[in-house]
Amino acid sequence: MAFSGKYQMVCHENFEAFMKAFGMPDEFIKSAKDVMTITEIVQNGDCFKVTETTGDHVLENCFKIGQESELTTVTGEKVKAVVHCEGNKMKVSLQGVECVTELVGDNLVDTMSFKGIPYKRTSKRM
Repeated sequence: MAFSGKYQMVCHENFEAFMKAFGMPDEFIKSAKDVMTITEIVQNGDCFKVTETTGDHVLENCFKIGQESELTTVTGEKVKAVVHCEGNKMKVSLQGVECVTELVGDNLVDTMSFKGIPYKRTSKRM
């Protein structure tokens, strides 16, 4: 599946509760909830570079499908994890956060769950 492209967030669900579960401060949550994230994915075979830009905050991860990689979490921690690909879905577990990134037509749908609290972000290819 060809994930390469640039995607702009069009909507997200349950952001505040999900961020609170991480212990993020209310001030951060209020300032970040309405900022649209731009995700850029560069895919070269099984190698990926994913850059998420939310306002001034940039999060970049590089990994190869099926191999352990060091990834940076939303809280800035670096953890080792293995990203798996199943058809049009990439899946990874990062310190109790289950993450699924799926291509649905021209949309990139990120679904995450932490301590039973779900979060869903939908982005459209630019």
